[in-house]
Amino acid sequence: MKTVLLAGLVAFVVSLVFCALLIPALRKWKAGQNILSYVKEHKSKSGTPTMGGIAFVLPCAIVCAVFLRGGGKAFAVTLATGLAYMCVGLLDDFLKCKRKDNLGLTAWQKTGFMLAVAIVVSVFAYRIGLTELYLPFFHKTVNAGAWIIPLSAFVFIATVNAVNLTDGLDGLAGGVSVPYFATLGTIITLQNGDSAYTTLCFCLVGGLLAYLVFNCSPASVFMGDTGSLALGGFASCIALFTGNALYIPVIGALFVFSVISVVIQVIYYKATGGKRIFLMSPAHHHFQQKGFAESKIAYAYSLITTIIGAVCVWSLL
Repeated sequence: MKTVLLAGLVAFVVSLVFCALLIPALRKWKAGQNILSYVKEHKSKSGTPTMGGIAFVLPCAIVCAVFLRGGGKAFAVTLATGLAYMCVGLLDDFLKCKRKDNLGLTAWQKTGFMLAVAIVVSVFAYRIGLTELYLPFFHKTVNAGAWIIPLSAFVFIATVNAVNLTDGLDGLAGGVSVPYFATLGTIITLQNGDSAYTTLCFCLVGGLLAYLVFNCSPASVFMGDTGSLALGGFASCIALFTGNALYIPVIGALFVFSVISVVIQVIYYKATGGKRIFLMSPAHHHFQQKGFAESKIAYAYSLITTIIGAVCVWSLL
């Protein structure tokens, strides 16, 4: 465990340096976020550097590669998957900055890229026999067999989009991801002892904590799709390859809540001819419209995720 914590600490320091160097560079390159016109509360954030996900994704990958030279083929695929999703997000952010609008990749292009990666990884998992799934709170496992392929593909698309939707306020997605990965890393350790995946989880915790130094309200940088898609990719791949895919909607309940709030809003809006349940969706924007400060919303989301994570860990003791 000392090696795991050391790797997390190194990831924190390296990410801190990356953030400090990247933010001025992003400002120089005029890689600023374009704020949607209907989100009036965020008007002052226009021009804040985006693509900050690079500052914690790359350091985590580098630190893991150094600490885990013999991590194995599956772990190498995990790192490659997270980096692949980062590249999709980076392209999307780059196009938005270049065009000075919020129209990066089209929905079909982005979904197509994400689905292609998800299918390749899902088939890989099946071919090497990673088909076992732990049932949260029941201390049992089930073998999904070939069904792991469509299940894994769904998990990837759902999780990546859920994290992406949650990235809407200063410190929110990062603040939820820290307890998520800390919990997942602890669960993996309790199940199988320290592993490469444990190290990756705690490297992500360290990297995200460094990023949050610059992303807490008022944010100096945004992770952009560069960071949120990568986090979703790592969250999915680590959980699937360790048999913990069914823990994702439990530990990541607030990621799921973001998706559900959008789905409910759209269905209700169309069914009632324009009426809304939430003042704005995802739900964190509703809370902001109600007058809650971004920092309070981010803190509440992070605290709830921490409590859920503690319950999940306690159930394994």
